[in-house]
Amino acid sequence: MADQFIDRLRTLNRYVAYAVGVLLLACAAFVLADIVLRQLGSSFGGTDEISGYVMAIATSWGMAYALLELGHVRIDLIRSKVAAKGRAMFDLLSMTVMSATIVLIAVKCWPVVARSIKNSSTANTPLETPLVWVQAPWFAGWVWFALMSCLLTLAALVLVVQGKLAESERRIGAFGEQDLL
Repeated sequence: MADQFIDRLRTLNRYVAYAVGVLLLACAAFVLADIVLRQLGSSFGGTDEISGYVMAIATSWGMAYALLELGHVRIDLIRSKVAAKGRAMFDLLSMTVMSATIVLIAVKCWPVVARSIKNSSTANTPLETPLVWVQAPWFAGWVWFALMSCLLTLAALVLVVQGKLAESERRIGAFGEQDLL
């Protein structure tokens, strides 16, 4: 059951990754159009600002996908030297620390958004972008990452408790390049 739950999380995050990809492609098309317009003596203006916003939003939302696809980097010198149960414990410790860190980051992001809402803050640029337009989806991405990290940790814990150490390792383990080939 926990492995099916993780599969559902992966599928859901794949759709999020597609949406983020579309956002990045739209941003690239916007920048390209601006470059062409500059050659013709005109410009949209603000493409650097907008592309920065898109990158922040894409990054916050993309991290959950990377987590579920084992795309985050971990250095595990000791982990590779222990038996399956020891590797499972290191994996759970790693996921617990990551989850706690991401939850803390998400919690600390909220005051940034709240202050922008309270002060009706705008960017100190010619576009004067209302910052809440950028910070709200950025914050939502961090919350999504925190939620996915916690759910993945709990599902892996269930797998370990059920004695499915190999499945847990496959879902949250750290693998060297040679292991992935």
